[in-house]
Amino acid sequence: MGVFKIEGGHRLHGAITPQGAKNEALQVLCAVLLTDEKVTIHNIPDILDVNKLITLLENLGVKIQKLGKGSYSFQADEVNVNYLKSEAFYAEGQSLRGSIMIIGPLLARFGVGYMPKPGGDKIGRRRLDTHFEGLVKLGADFKYDAERFTYTVRAKRLKGATMLLEEASITGTANIVMAAVLAEGQTVIYNAACEPYIQQLCRMLNAMGADIQGVGSNLLTINGVERLSGCTHTLLPDMIEIGSWIGLAAMTQSELTIKNVGWEHLGLIPNIFYKLGITFEKRGEDIYIPAHTDGYEIQSFIDGSILTVADAPWPGFTPDLLSIVLVVATQAHGEVLIHQKMFESRLFFIDKLIDMGAKIILCDPHRATVIGNDFKSPLRATLMTSPDIRAGVALLIAALSAKGTSTIYNIEQIDRGYEAIDTRLNALGAKIVRLQ
Repeated sequence: MGVFKIEGGHRLHGAITPQGAKNEALQVLCAVLLTDEKVTIHNIPDILDVNKLITLLENLGVKIQKLGKGSYSFQADEVNVNYLKSEAFYAEGQSLRGSIMIIGPLLARFGVGYMPKPGGDKIGRRRLDTHFEGLVKLGADFKYDAERFTYTVRAKRLKGATMLLEEASITGTANIVMAAVLAEGQTVIYNAACEPYIQQLCRMLNAMGADIQGVGSNLLTINGVERLSGCTHTLLPDMIEIGSWIGLAAMTQSELTIKNVGWEHLGLIPNIFYKLGITFEKRGEDIYIPAHTDGYEIQSFIDGSILTVADAPWPGFTPDLLSIVLVVATQAHGEVLIHQKMFESRLFFIDKLIDMGAKIILCDPHRATVIGNDFKSPLRATLMTSPDIRAGVALLIAALSAKGTSTIYNIEQIDRGYEAIDTRLNALGAKIVRLQ
């Protein structure tokens, strides 16, 4: 198990470039299974979850060539579908939640998809019903093995259908879209997820010869085609990492520039941090954050009531940044209510922040009220364990702002989503030591 030793209290300075988007990478990597031609993808982040998926694809028979840092070519012209029934695949699939998105492409192209119950963050219930209900509507036969916790779908040829998704699941939408592009006839999806990463997946598929209309909206119309060709695709910057660095700059009272952020894809992220009192400038495609040496003050609503920050499907605020917002609020001037609607276990990491001196009231599994210290009482160093990717980074940010040396265990959780985070932050002046 990896460990971070963090000497807190140092102000950072300089520029940092966000990695390629993790959530987009997991989707578009699965899409390479839809064609036997070469697909080239740039700006792939070097993180555990993405590397696991690349290895899984290679074990399935996809020919993979690394072209340079973050750039790979993939050719799925000799896929070994029988590998799906191996114990090795069973173990691989269980260790990575993103692996669920190979089902749609495999079903569409080879007529069968198989998956053990996938792993991922332990942040509460994460149903897969949307995935399989959509695939069944496209004509797939679905079986669930309750003893082995495995899912199997089969179909000789998928047929287009009209469907209303029960929830705007991002991975569910991705799976259904990837299956529908090779289905016979037209598929109409109401209440589709429309996050930038789904938009990117749709644009990539259209570049491969798919016919997807309504990209960017929650109503997608897909006219099935006989086959797809290769393409070249570049991932967006990771908006979750961008939000993390904004929060880091505020908490450590540091002057930072975040490079090439892709402003048009950030949605509400800048506005939410602005409401927390964090000021920044748009400098071309960069975000410049001055050192908040006088602190930052949380706004109230117009009627004077306490600010509430809640997650919602896009274009609402992403749930992946609520942990960061919560930590940032611990040193703000003012109060905020954090409402995590989607996952009932995601706020349970705040006991460590309370140990560090944060003033937080956990109202219930979904809501927490934060009363900011206004930097008058710095957080204290402590021992902690990273429970999931986003909470792990939130705890790291807290440790970087704290007085003394903190220890974070289980940092593999952080490595699942953030590329070389210790090396990159140390280059800005952080004091992070990685130990085994």
